Amino acid sequence: MKQKFSILRSTCVPLPVENVDTDQIIPARFLKSTSREGFGENLFRDWRFDVDGHPVPDFVLNDPAYGGSILVAGKNFGCGSSREHAAWAIADYGFRVVISSFFADIHKNNELNNFVLPVTVSEDYLSELFDSIRKDPKTEVTVDLHRQTVRNEATGREETFDINPYKKLCLEQGLDDIDYLMSRRADIEAFEKK
Repeated sequence: MKQKFSILRSTCVPLPVENVDTDQIIPARFLKSTSREGFGENLFRDWRFDVDGHPVPDFVLNDPAYGGSILVAGKNFGCGSSREHAAWAIADYGFRVVISSFFADIHKNNELNNFVLPVTVSEDYLSELFDSIRKDPKTEVTVDLHRQTVRNEATGREETFDINPYKKLCLEQGLDDIDYLMSRRADIEAFEKK
């Protein structure tokens, strides 16, 4: 069982870049492990560090003004290859939510399978979030999974988002697919007896 998701209120890390692909999220050379741990240290590796391994000062993850467990990303986040390691890196870094105006389908499902909530908002709302965070890095956003809403606390503006009902249930109860099947064991056994 994983950590249950209900309501998250947090500051945000803004990444106003469109078409971020999974190789930019976690470069292929770091895919040597089959364990989900340790990928966060290489999240956006080639943007965070120069060729000598020194932090790039103007990259957002190296800017102490920004932090929190919500990543606000540009349109078409997670495109490219279907590597699940990208979702592992996002989760291992500590993000619980990624907000964008569009997600690549496979990456969106990989995030859900790794207890990261992908929240799709309108382009106008995404632009407003980036503007609020740029003006004040301490801007908080509240994501309410039960109500399926995201609220910009700087403006009070709220939008709803869609989520697969099964994945919503799994996030709310902290269950992966196997945990869910095990929770329905009695029902499955009863069905088999029929």
